[in-house]
Amino acid sequence: CALCRQDVDSDIAGELCHQDGLYIHENCLYHAGRMIQRGADEEGFYGFLLPDIREELKRVAQKKCCICRLLGASVTCRGRRCRRIFHFPCGVERGCISQFFGEYKSYCWKHRPVQRVWVLQQQPRSCLICLEEVAERPCYDTLVCPVCTSAWFHRRCIQGHALFSALYHFRCPCCQDVDRFQEEMFRLGIKIPNRDAAWELDGYFEDLYEDHTSCDAEQCLCPMGQQEGEANGPWRLLRCSCCGSHRIHQRCAGLEADAESWQCRDCSDTST
Repeated sequence: CALCRQDVDSDIAGELCHQDGLYIHENCLYHAGRMIQRGADEEGFYGFLLPDIREELKRVAQKKCCICRLLGASVTCRGRRCRRIFHFPCGVERGCISQFFGEYKSYCWKHRPVQRVWVLQQQPRSCLICLEEVAERPCYDTLVCPVCTSAWFHRRCIQGHALFSALYHFRCPCCQDVDRFQEEMFRLGIKIPNRDAAWELDGYFEDLYEDHTSCDAEQCLCPMGQQEGEANGPWRLLRCSCCGSHRIHQRCAGLEADAESWQCRDCSDTST
């Protein structure tokens, strides 16, 4: 990345955009101090024009990161009278917070937003997502739902959940609150993409919609093979009347000629 000069995962710095020999991380771009989207969404990188990006690169070329001490720092703390500047990935590692809404403000570890919620003492607590232990009280690495105060998360876990669920489905997994939960997570630097959830994207569950058309008998008796079936007669394939996911030949199931329904072993065991 031309801004942070680092090779980091997209989970940290966002998508690596490239055009005309220019490589820029998405998050580095949005939080560069003087970058303005002057183009349409399809122009440049997300509306940031390439000439403007090159000007920003010149501006920050001699700016030293207060964390790694290397040049090219472009993220400025918005805390009052604070002059700290840093690379976006360095800020993540040091505990800085960059917000992904409104003016896309960033704050150093000293001026970052904190959670001030009252919760009952209850130990030990665990992350609702990974089930591993969290800190005793809300902090940079441990966040809590401001509504129910029962749902606790590691920052990395709730960030992963936000990227997967996205804006239309991201909510507290415990109390299901949307508005206050999203507002608080945005404030604390959680990136919530403005799109549908990953599972709604084209082709994500494509394999689940494939029709199962083979006989599931432990030993199929059909002389034509498991994959074959007839419209009528002993070799017609019957679909499980409960789950619809399994099929079997009439004769393989030992059913009478006039049988119209059949349940697979899993469904019949559940019914019992």
